[in-house]
Amino acid sequence: MLLRVVLAGFVLASLTLPVQAETIRIAIGTQDATINCAAGGLLIRELGLLDKYLPHDGKYKDATYDVEWKNFTSGAPLTNEMVAGKLDFGAMADFPGAFNGVAFETAGKHSLFISVLSGSIKGSGNGIVVPSGSTVQSLSELKGKSISVPFASTAHGMLLRAVAAEGWDPLKDVNIIAQAPEIAGSALQAKKIDAHADFVPYAELFPNRGFARKIYDGSQSNSPTFHGALVDENYARQYPEVVVAYLRAGVEANQLLAAEPEKYSELIEKVTGIEAEVNYLFHGPLGVQTREMTWKPEYRQAVGTAIDTLKLLKKADRGLDLNSFIDDQYIRAAFKASGLDYTAQLANYVQSPLNANDAISGKPITDLTRVAEIWVKGEPKVRHYASAESAFSALDSLKKEGKSIRAIYAQASDSGIKLLADQAWFATDAKGGLSVFLLKGQAQQYARAKGGKVLDFTDASAKSIASR
Repeated sequence: MLLRVVLAGFVLASLTLPVQAETIRIAIGTQDATINCAAGGLLIRELGLLDKYLPHDGKYKDATYDVEWKNFTSGAPLTNEMVAGKLDFGAMADFPGAFNGVAFETAGKHSLFISVLSGSIKGSGNGIVVPSGSTVQSLSELKGKSISVPFASTAHGMLLRAVAAEGWDPLKDVNIIAQAPEIAGSALQAKKIDAHADFVPYAELFPNRGFARKIYDGSQSNSPTFHGALVDENYARQYPEVVVAYLRAGVEANQLLAAEPEKYSELIEKVTGIEAEVNYLFHGPLGVQTREMTWKPEYRQAVGTAIDTLKLLKKADRGLDLNSFIDDQYIRAAFKASGLDYTAQLANYVQSPLNANDAISGKPITDLTRVAEIWVKGEPKVRHYASAESAFSALDSLKKEGKSIRAIYAQASDSGIKLLADQAWFATDAKGGLSVFLLKGQAQQYARAKGGKVLDFTDASAKSIASR
């Protein structure tokens, strides 16, 4: 408690001792391809946001800054460089973030988890895919099969929980092998693996590229997940105002994403090669995950769950004191300096909001559970529709006009997560209304209960057009 009071003092009031023309290194480890880390790395770097907030008065009057950026494909090597003192900040998921804390402790040091960047209290973002030609429709059909996963990732934790929920022994009932996303993509195309579990954005990216199909979403495990930012505690003690500046840059990056998700989805594609259509799945309104920077209890819980899983994997023989590892004083200070109410946002669980009119009727969209969207090639903004039926009707007209379509999105009727509509399943009710689902089994269950039929994307589109 005393330590937190002292640190709070550092954040809220500048020290009187001058830095005396010191050159201050700000070394930031990013994961550009892990697109929901964008507000903690890629956008700050590409838009030059950090420079806007770095202090140049008080003890920093004569200081100069040496900002270094280094990109990683996963959290583990980023952690290695943080522990080695080569990096000051890092962005990663809950699972590798917990490992970061353990690794620092093992080295006799300490790191701090200072902010969430994007997350889902249900667990969306992680997922499991199968080759596009596979007959597998659900996780329950993978008993005895080979499932690859980036080891010690947040997706690994999801996979272990999902396997346990099936009542399976992870050492006997499935063959779990370590495989990085870039290797898994080739393996899926060559049908060398039965399934692949991964983190953002690969469970959406691989299906979007046409060689995989999603059969499990992390929300089915109902286990919170997120990506966030960490800092070396010694660095934070020495330069608390710099830590706040970094987070203020992240706050602005989040605001920019909210205001123009299409524009910044295009920028992320330019930098990473990950299609803007997939980036929009996460950063657009009602996205797969919600951009979030506050420490909701569910995200604290996710770190605790990750630590327990690390122990199970024998990757940690010690726990972490969450009350000292998770430190929200810097993000609270960043919110205050940016004129935002941290307490209000902490209590806000609403998905990234959609305030739009139906592209056909022009009327405000009020029922967000039925929203569908179309991104027309060459158009800077995504078109919004009040229902899948409305979107399918528009799709037919757009095709007759010779328009090319980049992506079609629909909100899952049960979980509420945004789906690629051409990968989804649909079910009618007795009155012919259309509902949307990730899994065929979910659609079948709904259709049986409502006296309807199960349709794939092609059939659902044709039905909507025929009923106009």
